[in-house]
Amino acid sequence: MSAESLHGLYFEDLSVGQTASFAKTVTEADVVAFAGISGDFNPVHINEEFAQSTPFKGRIAHGMLSAAFISTVFGTRLPGPGSIYVAQSLKFKAPVRIGDTVTAQVELIALVPERKFATFKTTATVDGKVVLEGEATLRVERRE
Repeated sequence: MSAESLHGLYFEDLSVGQTASFAKTVTEADVVAFAGISGDFNPVHINEEFAQSTPFKGRIAHGMLSAAFISTVFGTRLPGPGSIYVAQSLKFKAPVRIGDTVTAQVELIALVPERKFATFKTTATVDGKVVLEGEATLRVERRE
């Protein structure tokens, strides 16, 4: 397989308004694995007894796990392989629980040709409710 066949869209392929998404149901294994990988063993994520005593009344998934699904969209769909994250702002709006299906969506909102930057509105939802929103900037190579 050539490097070219692994490349996603080039800057010239992009236009404002393009969208892409990725959906995944969050499992117990996802939360435990994310805690292990990130080192974030906050008991609100891994200890049901503790989590019951919080305003969430039960365990919630790491917010950055939902944010990682946005990265999945960028790395696999739009712009796809070869694009590089430059910046991301995030605002967490609601908790995600084990068993929830998170849909991460990106929408291209601006292009800066001289820097090869593409700016995206980023959103994650569960059953249509926004759980995370923000904005991301990616660097996307030109076709040489």
